Amino acid sequence: MKKILILDDDKLVTKSLARLLEREGYSIGCAESGSQAIELVKESDFDLVVSDIRMPAMNGIETLQNINSILKQKNKKQIPVIFITGYSDEKNHEAAAELEAADFIYKPFDKDKFLGSVKTALGN
Repeated sequence: MKKILILDDDKLVTKSLARLLEREGYSIGCAESGSQAIELVKESDFDLVVSDIRMPAMNGIETLQNINSILKQKNKKQIPVIFITGYSDEKNHEAAAELEAADFIYKPFDKDKFLGSVKTALGN
């Protein structure tokens, strides 16, 4: 079973994405902050990260940069990431591309398109 980490400071978004992905048969971990996501990655292996970009304290881009650094230290491969955001920002889009994001999706999004992106990112 593939394990997906959902990172979003909006509990409603986190819960709805978790329900949607669990119905598709995925195991889910949820974090509401970058630091919480980093701790979860230290404790468990994930096959995919779905992350909001704009969050207080540490944004999604910074969080993934930290996660990738930790994985590199442990000689583990980078986790694919799908960024979701409600804001169009070229700088964030470029940063996501530098992180080799599997996808960059704007809210609100079509759930079928989102699920297709998840399957593609997981190699299904």
